Amino acid sequence: MIFTTIVNKLGGYYALRQVVKKHKSGLKKKAYKFLIKALEHETGAFLPTYNLIKGPINFIHGTYGIFISGGAIIGKNCTIYQQVTIGSNMLVDSKGLGSPVIGDNCLIGAGAKLVGNIVIGNNVRIGANAVVSFNVPDNCVVVAQRATIIQKEDLNNKIYQLGKTGWGYYQDGQFIYENDQEIQDRLYGINEHKTFQNNKVNG
Repeated sequence: MIFTTIVNKLGGYYALRQVVKKHKSGLKKKAYKFLIKALEHETGAFLPTYNLIKGPINFIHGTYGIFISGGAIIGKNCTIYQQVTIGSNMLVDSKGLGSPVIGDNCLIGAGAKLVGNIVIGNNVRIGANAVVSFNVPDNCVVVAQRATIIQKEDLNNKIYQLGKTGWGYYQDGQFIYENDQEIQDRLYGINEHKTFQNNKVNG
C-alpha cells in the first residue's frame, strides 16, 4: 500500500488535511489533496478535507472502508476502527435530516454506522456494528443487539455453484456435483434468467 505508507510518513490523514485547509492554493495543497484522494482509493474510504474535525483522529487499523460525511463534525482525540460510516441523512422529509456531531475522546468500533442529525457526546464508546440514529449523552456505551443463537439438529453448509454440467459444491478443495436431481431442479428453478451463467466454476 504505497500511498498509505506515504501518508503515514507525512503525519497521517489529519496532518495532510490541515495543510490542505491552511493553503488557499498552490502546488503543496494540490499534492496533498492528491495524496488524500490516492489514500481514499487505495483503502476504499471517503475522507473529506472540508468538514470540521477538531483534532487528530486515531485510525487504529488504517482507513480501510471508512466513510466520513462532508457535513460531519468530529471532536478531538477520537479513535475510529475499520469499516465505519459517519453518514448524512439527506431525505428532506426525515426528522433526522443532517449529519452527525461527535464529541471528544470517542471510540467508534469496527463496522459501526452513525447516520443523520445526531449528537454523540464526549467519552462515548460505540460498539462494533452498532447502528446509531439517535443522540447519545456523554460517558455512554452503545452496543449492537446481541446475536440470536438458533440450535438445529444438523446443518450442512454446502454453498452451491454452477459447474459446466450442473450444480455442485466444494469439499476438501474438490468440486463435487450434486447427485440429487430434486436439488438440481430447485437450483435451476431460481436461475430462470441465467443470472449465474457468468459465474460457472471449472467443475
